[in-house]
Amino acid sequence: MASSKRKMIEEFQAEAFRLETLDNYGVSRLEGHLRAFLNGEPRPEEFLNSPWVSTVRRAVRSGKRMYRVHILSRPLTDYLRYELGWGDRRNMAAGEEFFILDTTYQPNPLEGVGDFWMYDESTVEVMKYEDGGQYIGSETLPPERVPEFVEYRDIALSRAVPFGEWWERYRE
Repeated sequence: MASSKRKMIEEFQAEAFRLETLDNYGVSRLEGHLRAFLNGEPRPEEFLNSPWVSTVRRAVRSGKRMYRVHILSRPLTDYLRYELGWGDRRNMAAGEEFFILDTTYQPNPLEGVGDFWMYDESTVEVMKYEDGGQYIGSETLPPERVPEFVEYRDIALSRAVPFGEWWERYRE
């Protein structure tokens, strides 16, 4: 994680929102876990107690809100099945809120909008990825762009459903 993003995750005051739009996040350090998931193996204990889970738990216990919307369509990629089945459910147990905006039978209302983090409706970091989903950095936008991303968040949330509801209906 880039140092400015890490700092914002640790220091936001009230809420951190994340929009996810990719079908694959190409995280090479997770390849063993992805393989284990696809082979039907149980989640390893260290996966359940990752540093991210600790960060989420600390933030939520201190009264902060962490939430995200993932825009996706079915059928899910192997990576998304893994992320939703192991990762998102683990993070929810730590207190992070997840929503799904399923575009399988509807147009994407945020077509062309990429991944971003927004902190306290005052700072936006646009995430940058290579074609294979490898994270290559982020860009903090000037304050005058924040209202545009507040609107993106609001559109995403207005059309998304809580993850648990979506998961019960569509899990593969």
